[in-house]
Amino acid sequence: MNEKVVILDGGFATELEAGGFKIQGDPLWSARLIHTNPQAIKEAHCRFLSSGADVICTATYQASVEGFVKFLGLSSEQAVQLLMSGVYLAKEAALEFQQTCRDPERKKPLVAGSVGPYGAFLHDGSEYTGAYEETMSVQDFKAWHRQQIQCLVSAGVDLIAMETIPSQKEAEALVELLREFPNSKAWLSYSCKDEQCISHGEKFAEAVKVASRSEQLLAIGLNCCPPTLVSPLLASANKNKAPGLGWVVYPNGGGEWDQSTGWVMQKTKSSLADFSLEWEELGAKWIGGCCGITPSDIAELKHRLHDHSNSQEDPAV
Repeated sequence: MNEKVVILDGGFATELEAGGFKIQGDPLWSARLIHTNPQAIKEAHCRFLSSGADVICTATYQASVEGFVKFLGLSSEQAVQLLMSGVYLAKEAALEFQQTCRDPERKKPLVAGSVGPYGAFLHDGSEYTGAYEETMSVQDFKAWHRQQIQCLVSAGVDLIAMETIPSQKEAEALVELLREFPNSKAWLSYSCKDEQCISHGEKFAEAVKVASRSEQLLAIGLNCCPPTLVSPLLASANKNKAPGLGWVVYPNGGGEWDQSTGWVMQKTKSSLADFSLEWEELGAKWIGGCCGITPSDIAELKHRLHDHSNSQEDPAV
């Protein structure tokens, strides 16, 4: 392996729920705690960093100025500041970890500003169907996402995580919008419904072509689908991925989303570590987890990839 895989964090809401917080059913998801319990946000970031994550995503997936105004009763100015504070909490966690880490091989952690799809704001599970796509134009999508990305960039994220995107149209809008922030880098990841298609129905192999329109994208891929879908999807699209661009993959723990009850996880969760070497062989450069994936899963993933890397570098191992 010429280049080490970058390890992402896991399911942020999953980690908060493990600490007793009620996330399921909340229209603001984890983002509410930026307002009500910022220390819990920071501590969750720290647990993923301690488990080996090289990148932590801000708790802003379901955050928006409009949502904060509507559900928290804030002014627009207060909502902007709250959204930015989601970045500050992650940066504080990253800095504190870096100052106390005794591992000389660990690099400075990166903070990725999480940007969820419009469907996350709708709070109806449509980020897994893209059902709203027909009612929105590319310009509509750009107008919706612009303020959130502006807040994340202004607060100093290292890169933007445009994630769980269900349709190619919304992805195209985000890639276009990224040009308005020319100094920013990003990854783009789709939600997918089967081994060939993203959630809205377009072929994943076609959808990844949007990456060729941007020099700002560091990676393209998928997240929050069962890990068993990852390899078939990557294999179906490898020929369409721009040269030099890595895959980003961070699936969930193998569960299914139910609008009335939230995530229903399988009794036996799929192990990211068991799949990770295959994903690496297919070109994955950024690997982590989504809903249902805990810090211990990230630690196992980190050790598996690290051991594999060492065995390649030293044939005697």
